[in-house]
Amino acid sequence: MTAAGTDTPRRQRRALVASVGVGLLAVALVAVLATRSAAPGSQVTTPLGGKPAPPVAGPALVGGAPVSLAALRGRYVLVDFFASWCVPCQREIPQIEAFLYQNRRRVAAIGVDIDEDAADGRAFLERVGATWPAVEDPVGARSIALAWGVTDPPESFLVAPDGRVVAEIVGGVTARMLDRLLAQARAAGAGG
Repeated sequence: MTAAGTDTPRRQRRALVASVGVGLLAVALVAVLATRSAAPGSQVTTPLGGKPAPPVAGPALVGGAPVSLAALRGRYVLVDFFASWCVPCQREIPQIEAFLYQNRRRVAAIGVDIDEDAADGRAFLERVGATWPAVEDPVGARSIALAWGVTDPPESFLVAPDGRVVAEIVGGVTARMLDRLLAQARAAGAGG
């Protein structure tokens, strides 16, 4: 065989390997895009919509006082699932603070720290200056997150004064987004 004769199978093999690599990359990209449920900070349809909110209760991460969603009945409540290692969670704290301040007479919030030790969640809340109570959903148990259908933080839910879930947001929230959801819920008569 000549040098040119052995070169053709090598080129074909390289082209095949390159084609397979590009194909695998395309399949991976399609899989990632197809499995994303929504863009960050998007309102999504939740199976909990219109149903009574699952319980959220426990000792507050900061201070240890009892915290429960049931005790906040009669007000709109933002239930925010977060973790200290979650960058969008870190960014949304000032937005939640602004929303709560603007709506302090009719809205409360409760946080649920998931996928980490309570000490990390406590340190995070103290560092960012969160003013609302939060409970731990212990690592490994995730009983609160499972009841709400939460997969990854941040995920937030708006609960009406009558205890029904009226909205879910996947990804970090903004005060403007929360104001819009609250206005929609009030206009629809959610809250009893």
